[in-house]
Amino acid sequence: MTVPGALPGAAPFEGGKSVRAALNEVARTLEPVSDSPRLDAELLIAHALGVSREAMILHRLGDPVPEGLAALVERRLAHEPVAYITGSRGFWTIDLAVGPGVLIPRPDSETLIEAAIEYFGARTPARILDLGTGPGTLLLAALAEWPDAMGLGVDASDVALDYARRNAAALGMAARAGFQRGDWGQGLDARFDLILANPPYIGTEEPLPAQVRDYEPGSALFAGPDGLDDYRRIIPDLRRLLAQGGAAVLEIGWTQSESVSAIARNSGFAVTLYKDLGARPRALLLS
Repeated sequence: MTVPGALPGAAPFEGGKSVRAALNEVARTLEPVSDSPRLDAELLIAHALGVSREAMILHRLGDPVPEGLAALVERRLAHEPVAYITGSRGFWTIDLAVGPGVLIPRPDSETLIEAAIEYFGARTPARILDLGTGPGTLLLAALAEWPDAMGLGVDASDVALDYARRNAAALGMAARAGFQRGDWGQGLDARFDLILANPPYIGTEEPLPAQVRDYEPGSALFAGPDGLDDYRRIIPDLRRLLAQGGAAVLEIGWTQSESVSAIARNSGFAVTLYKDLGARPRALLLS
């Protein structure tokens, strides 16, 4: 089996090879386009086999190379994100369906859930709001953490909301998670114990990897020349949406802690910074 149109020097996937051998070849092939070629190879081959990555590693390494792998690798060589190719992405304790038109969940965003857990301790935030919910990422992760909570996800994208509703149903959370089209908090008059938001925060002229720039929706990435446009709209509106004793947790770009904190303090909030696993500023808790 060969990969048509593969990058120069890419190793062919010869017929009759095992999954174990193909893993090494696919990883080498993807090195020019990926920061995690081995992980990409595992995810793509598991998807071609129709099993989880864990099941493949534990039980299927001796299987023959699955049909269709070459086409998947070629899509990745064109910088298409692995999550779009496989149609799913793990986040916190849940798996989410994703595809073109929605922002792909990142591990760094789990920092927001960690911050909320630390803030609430043994308490349950009974009502949760996720502004810019995308495929339901933060809301559904929070509802998985607090089984007695209810939540609302708001997004401006009908495509994203369709994914969010399907994810809620697949996770058995449809009765606890509502979704509606909206422009941040405009038109909402309820109060929430926990507000989560991962707004666009990339400056319009900032460079991005091809797999992000060419595939993920720009409306979920860019927020004006300095990347702060949406914070300026969201933060001043949070106080009227927060219940007494509640908190809002916002994701930020790692260089934006001071500028976004200033916006929050000017709106009367106390601010706590949380760092991601790479020790970079990633979330602000406003209370």
